[in-house]
Amino acid sequence: MPTPLPTVGDFTRARQTRRGMDTAQDHDIDEENRLLQRLPPDQYATLLPYLEPVELNNRQVLWQPDTTIHSVYFPRTCVVSLLTPLADEQPVEAATVGREGMAGTPVVLGVRVTNLQAITQVSGLAARLDAERFTGYLRQADGALFSLLLRYAQALQEQTAQSVACNRRHAIEERCARWLLMTQDRVGVDQFGLTQDFLAFMLGVRRASVTVAAGMLQQAGLIRYHRGKITVVDRDGLEAASCECYKVVRRKYEQLLGGQD
Repeated sequence: MPTPLPTVGDFTRARQTRRGMDTAQDHDIDEENRLLQRLPPDQYATLLPYLEPVELNNRQVLWQPDTTIHSVYFPRTCVVSLLTPLADEQPVEAATVGREGMAGTPVVLGVRVTNLQAITQVSGLAARLDAERFTGYLRQADGALFSLLLRYAQALQEQTAQSVACNRRHAIEERCARWLLMTQDRVGVDQFGLTQDFLAFMLGVRRASVTVAAGMLQQAGLIRYHRGKITVVDRDGLEAASCECYKVVRRKYEQLLGGQD
């Protein structure tokens, strides 16, 4: 028997148990995920009871390559990394997803299996939604929602393509600056948890290379690194130290989705 789809009536009943949620329009204030914020209030209201709040731990696996995606995730304060596996090497990061988007775009495109692995890059909060329910909802939703999600999928593809060029052509310190800027955008705060080991893993380089690159950024007064915490001290300086790829990707998100905070 198919899973019943959420309705606005379902939302009204569920809303009564949620403190501080008097109207659907409140999501402009209460919802931290920027993609969900862009939904029309009635569509957000319909989805809200089925958005399960979850806390994702660092390096938590959301799905494995070539397995069925059972849930999609809308990060609120966490960052998710999409990794391309390699047979004899560590996987390579293809893209990151934070509060600007969602992890699970293959589901939007009608696919439940992907070669990518999804893991939590920076721990934090997210909203989880059953993939089957989400697929059914998309079938009955109006074109505005589907168009928004397709634009986001295109922005994510543009990010992935830019990362390929960046990893091939740009110096490690530029790539490190770009990665830190993108992570700061996605968590929305100046400080976030990150070990040099994990940063090296994400950038696909040896830890010694990251130690040198992060040390250069710290000596320049752009970041501060202490006990697994990165603090962005000089945002403008870090942008100047980054390669062109950061601004290229950010501009594409602004064009397709109307800007990022």
